[in-house]
Amino acid sequence: MRAFRFSPVFILPAALVFGCYSCQPAGSSKSGDSTRTAISADSTGKKYLSQPLVSHIYTADPSAHVFNGRIYIYPSHDTATGIPEDDLGSHFDMKDFHVLSMDAVGGHVTDHGVALDIKDIPWAGRQLWAPDAAYINGTYYLYFPVKDKKDVFHIGVATSPKPEGPFTAEKEPIPRSYSIDPCVFRDDDGKFYMYFGGIWGGQLQRWNRNQYDSAKGNRKPEELAILPRMAMLDKDMKHFDGPVDEVKILDEKGQPFHEKDNDKRFFEASWMHKYKGKYYFSYSTGDTHNLCYAIGDSPWGPFTYKGVILKPVEGWTSHHSIIEKDGKWYLFYHDVQLSGKTYLRNVKVTELHYNEDGSIQTINPSL
Repeated sequence: MRAFRFSPVFILPAALVFGCYSCQPAGSSKSGDSTRTAISADSTGKKYLSQPLVSHIYTADPSAHVFNGRIYIYPSHDTATGIPEDDLGSHFDMKDFHVLSMDAVGGHVTDHGVALDIKDIPWAGRQLWAPDAAYINGTYYLYFPVKDKKDVFHIGVATSPKPEGPFTAEKEPIPRSYSIDPCVFRDDDGKFYMYFGGIWGGQLQRWNRNQYDSAKGNRKPEELAILPRMAMLDKDMKHFDGPVDEVKILDEKGQPFHEKDNDKRFFEASWMHKYKGKYYFSYSTGDTHNLCYAIGDSPWGPFTYKGVILKPVEGWTSHHSIIEKDGKWYLFYHDVQLSGKTYLRNVKVTELHYNEDGSIQTINPSL
């Protein structure tokens, strides 16, 4: 979530682009077909593949799930904090989460309001970043990274009997958790795994063999790239069951990436999904702005790099999720169409397509 000195294009007022629904209050926001080709949205005639799902608030990092036949989206909630931009993402100072839902892609989108506020997380200090969610045995779990009162990122968990919340946070973070961007994946056998981590502002470079070193810096170009982390979740969904391991991402020759391979190596935004028996680990390359994917035969990996899912969007960050609904696959992502500012983003969705060999067709977010 590093800053980017983005030079915004001229953005038309949201009401002119989207019509009256963008002026509705929180609690109800209606979209049209969110996978359609958009109308021109700037003075250069630029067109977007998809429209924002909501425009009454700024949202990012959409984690989408299908619960009870309905799509629920757990995004970050961007606001203009006035904090100067820096390479550590200090200007991303989120305070709460909203949950969005819709019956189907292209349908009416509901904002359920505040699901969790930072003031209700006992151990939290600042910066409530990208969440994820899971469900089992009548309870919904919201996983979130936030800095503790010593300014170190850890991952917390909150629970609710309803997918939209409100959620009640545990008094302490998940033991042995660290860094950012949790993704919780349920395999076919019912086991849950958490994938997490992000370099630069996400502090993953400070963790070596699961030990924290505040003086540790970013890797040099010739050094091996930092790898994301994973752990199996315990049955209570609030602890790790076993060690925290690295997630190995290899090139097609079976070799690890180096930091200089920054168009392919991991930066942040882990996501896991399964397609035709294969495990697809996808992620953002950060400073080169790709969403990439790698395929493996086990949830533990290793994963072999296969290509780019989504080309760079407008704005600095890229963060996504992938779900299946009614026989179709969808990619949820964000850009800065509404604001032109990298810290005021808007979530979108578009259909995802596979080739016969299981590879994913690359998506261009603008036309």
